[in-house]
Amino acid sequence: MTDEAEKTSTFLVTHADEDSAVLKDVRHGQVHTLSSNPGVEEHDAVEATVAPDPPMNVTWSVVEVEERRELTTERSEEPPTQQEREMAADRPVGEVARTERAGTGEIHVLTVPPGDTEDAVADVLDDEGTLSRAARLGVSRVEVRAEDGVVSVRYMP
Repeated sequence: MTDEAEKTSTFLVTHADEDSAVLKDVRHGQVHTLSSNPGVEEHDAVEATVAPDPPMNVTWSVVEVEERRELTTERSEEPPTQQEREMAADRPVGEVARTERAGTGEIHVLTVPPGDTEDAVADVLDDEGTLSRAARLGVSRVEVRAEDGVVSVRYMP
């Protein structure tokens, strides 16, 4: 094993049990099956260095974990903010507007057909991409707010 084979990145834990875990690189999409579980749980974000296990280089081992954080998603009963409604106002259905949050994170506002709002919220909450994005942004919490035709996805520390 050489240092060139090691890879340092941010990973989303897509599966974890007592004996192994599966990490997905949130920047490149590459999936790494670990030969052992270094103490992570499904839906954790992990800043880590991994290396392939010799001789076959099929599974990976964690060399170092710099940070581990649990990612959560939740549906808020609060409606989108005035700013979020304004972001959606001039957007055609199906478009996403993005803006930075004050502090850390981002806000994504989706315009959807009013009758599809609840389905869109469920899709966002169930989408692995939502968690990957949270890991990539360095946040721990995703809050989804909605009202007819507008879904705001708030990526927060």
